[in-house]
Parts: sequence; C-alpha cells; structure tokens
Amino acid sequence: MRLDKLLAQAGFGSRGQIKKLIRSRQVRVDGEFAVADNLNVDPSLQDITVSGKPFSYSPDVYYILNKPNGVVSAVRDEQHQTVIDLIDPSDRRTGLYPVGRLDRDTEGLILITNNGPLGFRLLHPKHHVDKTYYVEVNDELHPDAPSFFENGIAFLDGTVCKPAKLQIISSSPEISCAYITISEGKLHQVKKMFLAYGVKVTYLKRISFGPFELGDFPVGKYRELTEEEKKDLKDYLD
Repeated sequence: MRLDKLLAQAGFGSRGQIKKLIRSRQVRVDGEFAVADNLNVDPSLQDITVSGKPFSYSPDVYYILNKPNGVVSAVRDEQHQTVIDLIDPSDRRTGLYPVGRLDRDTEGLILITNNGPLGFRLLHPKHHVDKTYYVEVNDELHPDAPSFFENGIAFLDGTVCKPAKLQIISSSPEISCAYITISEGKLHQVKKMFLAYGVKVTYLKRISFGPFELGDFPVGKYRELTEEEKKDLKDYLD
C-alpha cells in the first residue's frame, strides 16, 4: 500500500498534512527516513515509525460494550470516565469512537469502532435502525400506554417523535417495567416520551441496536463482533 494512503487510513490527517509529515522527516521505514509519499510499504512486514513512535495498522475494529451507569459516551472527557477508557489499551485503534450516545445514567449496548463513516450511516434516518430499551418508571403504565407511544409523541418545544413500540412487562403504582423500541435518537428522547405520558424513568438500559443484541453480557465489559454480526454490519457499509 502507498505510504500516504496508509497514513491517511490510520487517521494521521489530510493529504497535505501527511505530505508535510513525510517531508519533514517524521516517518521512518525500517529505520530509514521515508523520501516519497508513494513509497510502497507493508506494515505487517516492515517497521514503521511516525514522530518516533511505532506505527501499527490494522483493519477496522468493531466492539459491543455494555456501558455502565456514570460512564459518558465520548472519546474523552475531563470529568468522567468514557466508554473509550473501558477499552484495553492493546485493543484501541486510532479514531476509535462510540456510534451514537447513551446518557451518562443510562446503561447498555453501545457500538464502538474506528470506522468513521459507519456511525453516520447507522444513524442516518434512511436506515431506520431500531433501538430497544428496558425501562422502569415510577408509576403505572395503563392499557392505553402502547397506543399513546404508537401514535407518536409531541414535546412541548414542538419536537415530534416517530411512532414507538411499547411492550408492558408489569405495572403497579410503585414501579412499572416495559420494553420500548424507537427508530431515532433525539436527545433524552425515551425519558421525555415517558414524561409526556406522565411517568418518570428511574432506570434505562439499551438491550439492542439494530441487529446487535446485548443479551446477558456483563456490565462494563466489551467484545468484538462475531462473524455473523459482521455480516449484518455490511448492510450499513454501502
């Protein structure tokens, strides 16, 4: 692969920035300074360093993480632990980021990858990627609740949500439990939808995102996608 293309894919900047990096003698291949942008290299066979640091390149990676309460869905944060902090340093790649977000107090499934365009495609409205949550609220969910959510909900600021599917698990004046499936991801959407119904969310956990299921995977742990899950992901790469 061409050296400039390799560095671009690894996230070292624009074509101009990479050209400047090479011409300022910041890149070495097998101990020698690289002298051409189009130098043909193979990182699996050669030792490459950038600004004195070893360079390792690998294909795109995809992890499913069970996000704990208190962790933020961000690459970095000065005050709180991030989902990237939960990834072992040996598994991190340049450009690793969470696809979409979960509120800091929301648990559950989040997809993490270094494939930049993937997040845009997964979150694009044309794909209508369903997201299912397990939710607990502080009051009863009456028999009219599923139709209330299915008809779409308008917030006080004029925001209108698409229809959502609500499945009541149990209901009582103290606590009610349900599954809710939505196909969009507005800020605090699930919590606001239940507030519009007249109850407050006390616990929220995303259990599926598109074709990916959390199952009983431990909180705070992550894993690579299975080969079958990677096949499902290809639908969003076109």
